[in-house]
Amino acid sequence: MSALKDRLRADLTTAIKGRDEVRSSTLRMVLTAITNAEVAGKEARELSDDDVIGVLSSEAKKRREAATAFADGGRAEMAAKEKAEAAVIADYLPEVLTAEEISSLVTAAIEQTGAAGEGMRAMGKVMGIVTPQVKGRADGGAVAAEVRRQLG
Repeated sequence: MSALKDRLRADLTTAIKGRDEVRSSTLRMVLTAITNAEVAGKEARELSDDDVIGVLSSEAKKRREAATAFADGGRAEMAAKEKAEAAVIADYLPEVLTAEEISSLVTAAIEQTGAAGEGMRAMGKVMGIVTPQVKGRADGGAVAAEVRRQLG
């Protein structure tokens, strides 16, 4: 079992004992999503820490999008709940990259692939190199926007 999944289970037990409703419900939801990812596909498999981080990233993204949707719809209490859940999930994700760090990673990938003169046709090559480096630490849309800006 991955160390991160063990940590999530241990923290769930602590949250339940401490009667922390938001944290315990969020951790239950995340562990369910991890279990669903493990049994998805043709055969069940054990997720690695990187796979668990991927699941956590997608869950955090769902919470951010839901909070925005609720806020736009005038449902402040629901938006606050989603933001609280996103904050709990963020505790388990790696440190988020700054815009400058993303920019330097993209610049290095462009130099590595020699894609500077190819323009937008080289976006797939550059994204292929950058995506594994930023997985779980940056939003894919922000990375793609930076690649477009530098190739563009």
